[in-house]
Amino acid sequence: MAEFQRHANSTWKGDLRSGAGVASTESGALQNAQITFVSRFENAGDSNPEELIAAAHAACYSMALAHGLSQGGHVPESIDTKATVTLQMDDKGIKITKIHLETEGRVPGIDAAAFQATAEETKKACPVSALLLPGLEELTLEARLVG
Repeated sequence: MAEFQRHANSTWKGDLRSGAGVASTESGALQNAQITFVSRFENAGDSNPEELIAAAHAACYSMALAHGLSQGGHVPESIDTKATVTLQMDDKGIKITKIHLETEGRVPGIDAAAFQATAEETKKACPVSALLLPGLEELTLEARLVG
């Protein structure tokens, strides 16, 4: 059995509201991405953990959908996925509650129903979905076959 380990690191300095941090990946694809209270809780500038989760989920889902389609004999020309992560703050605390995936596929030789069925199966089977799903209140999907 193959096993892979991937690494990222983050440093935070100061308190939550006035402090700041950075996050980087081992590959160098992400280097010293700035993270602040404002970027996380006020939708302004820099990056935040939820955006990074969204990027990971969108990438994983696109790959998993391409695999599922290919296994069914329909190699996609492209799969484009956007993931929207919802962070909710209330009197109980802060929690990631929802993720909405929007995906478009250019897949020759497949009909919309078969594409939709594979997209729905992939929603739960993608490794990042499988990891996050137990903690989410909702994981939704909009899938469109284009071209």
